Amino acid sequence: MSEIVPRNNAFCTIPDDPEQSTYRFIIVAAKRARQLQAGARPVLPTSLKKPTVIAMEEVRRGLVKYNLPGEEPEAEVAEPEPETY
Repeated sequence: MSEIVPRNNAFCTIPDDPEQSTYRFIIVAAKRARQLQAGARPVLPTSLKKPTVIAMEEVRRGLVKYNLPGEEPEAEVAEPEPETY
């Protein structure tokens, strides 16, 4: 029997959601880690010091927003105002 080898470490898990791409997760987390290294503040209160681990946790929790290339950013649809006469 084969054993399942986890693809993550103790600090942060890579989502196994079939709707999400592991490659996309890594790219977004890497870009966020660069922002943290450049001086951006973490969204989560944390005692961790490694920007890569902080970035992966932020992306896993959905706290980092990103747009896919070729897609239009989601615009808020305004409700039509009722007409007054």
